[in-house]
Amino acid sequence: MAAAAASSESADAAAAGPSTLSIYKAARRIKRRESTLYNALRSVADDAAFVAEIAALWPALPLVANLRCGLWYLPPRAVAATCYFKSTDGHAGNWAFSTARLNLHLALLAGERGGCIIVDSTRRGKRFPDSMSKTIPIWCCVLNRAIERYRLQTNNKSAAVANKDAEKISESSNWDNSVHLPVWVLETEKNAIEGRIEEWTTQFESCGADIRSLALSLKKPLRPLWISQRTRIWLNEVPELESWDFTPIILVSASASGAVAPQRMTSEFSWHYIPGAGDDEESWARGLTPTLFWKHSYDLLDGGPDLCNQLVADIVEKDRVYRAQRGEYSPQITAKPLKCSSHDGPFSNGDHTSIVQPMDSDPPTVTAMDKQNSSDGHILFWIGTSNLAVASTLQVGDSLAEVDCILNCDSTSNLPLTSSENSYLELPMVGSKDDRFSLMKNLPKAVSFANRNLIAGKKLLICCQNGEDISICVALAIITRLFDCDGFFDHGNSFLKGDVTKLEMRKRLVFVCKYAVNARPSRGNLKQVYGFLCSEKEQFLV
Repeated sequence: MAAAAASSESADAAAAGPSTLSIYKAARRIKRRESTLYNALRSVADDAAFVAEIAALWPALPLVANLRCGLWYLPPRAVAATCYFKSTDGHAGNWAFSTARLNLHLALLAGERGGCIIVDSTRRGKRFPDSMSKTIPIWCCVLNRAIERYRLQTNNKSAAVANKDAEKISESSNWDNSVHLPVWVLETEKNAIEGRIEEWTTQFESCGADIRSLALSLKKPLRPLWISQRTRIWLNEVPELESWDFTPIILVSASASGAVAPQRMTSEFSWHYIPGAGDDEESWARGLTPTLFWKHSYDLLDGGPDLCNQLVADIVEKDRVYRAQRGEYSPQITAKPLKCSSHDGPFSNGDHTSIVQPMDSDPPTVTAMDKQNSSDGHILFWIGTSNLAVASTLQVGDSLAEVDCILNCDSTSNLPLTSSENSYLELPMVGSKDDRFSLMKNLPKAVSFANRNLIAGKKLLICCQNGEDISICVALAIITRLFDCDGFFDHGNSFLKGDVTKLEMRKRLVFVCKYAVNARPSRGNLKQVYGFLCSEKEQFLV
């Protein structure tokens, strides 16, 4: 009787299940079933093979990964540099040219090597992300126009006075300064973008960027070209770099789009293709990084879908232990089980685990392995001759001998203390998303500590968890508060005599980013720096 009752109850539940399962929930179940870790890694590897084919067509061009998604599609040894172009700067109606993300090192690299190949991807529904469709074309056009203006000014001056720079910089009568957008961008949108190019060019010129170096490096104007998996290229007609009258910025969208069979099969396993799988890695990678993936790619892919999760867990844990033994920040990784719904039934993939997160309350956004790619091999970024350096706490272990004092903005790190208390200051700071005033509250102590050590002629290291945001903003505050417009330490005299403007702070940020090419300061943190500088000025006036 009990067995019959139980059987009856299960039958009723099974009958009731499908009727109460909405289409939305069913779609979510199916998507979760398809978006497994193995499917994501297999999709990345499949798209990476396409990127390698394109790179082989122009082997002289350096490969550049657009952070952070682009790193998944390139083996670490193939990455010549990284860049940071945001899709939000290319969204319709919100077009922008960001002076906080100038990527001037990319233009200099393209000028030196005759061009470059930028790799990125996007989710289903688009052939190219907006960063490639509009953000980078806007960037190319603004730089071209600024260089053209500089050359005209230089040549006008050289007509009256001999100028060595004018001898090196040849005026090009057919210098292309137009906006080159892909054909799928609407004409109305193209006209709106063209109408703002002059404004952005003036903004770029006023921010203090080193346009002279760009003009010396680039012999031909920058121009974007777009390549996706739907692009047809005749191998016997691939143009030579020298045949182009421009410096090519080849934009490769790694993922397939449109009518592509999602279900694929190898000799041993079947898998579901995910376009743009490398995007939003926090939601699926389970602590795995691009560097770790490429180091163990054969084992991960050959292990199949059944062993993939366990293999990733073992790889991540071994890497954590390795970094912990070297004194680096290494929170333990765990997978939290999801609550099983009574409607999971046929839509469940049997793997009820969510994103893998560190057990620490403030997990790092970029690991040590990623930093080796995003900083192009550098560990410390020295800001000119200011005796200031910025870095990630994940990497500074082998470079502490180069500095005299440390300003640590990451309380989770295990940096060894220096011999003197005056040479080490720990100010735990978090991003603006977690605390809108964390940076502003700690900047007075940071600037005071920097001033004391710079007066003594010491070399100061400013470090945060990823070396890209908080440490950059702290360095910006110190540079603006204690240095003059030429980058010389003057105890803040020029700051007290001048005015605090966003334009002046933007110039200092460009100066910092010129040396710290991995800088990616967030808007919220930059607002806190500006607020701190204004409050410092008000206190002096009172």
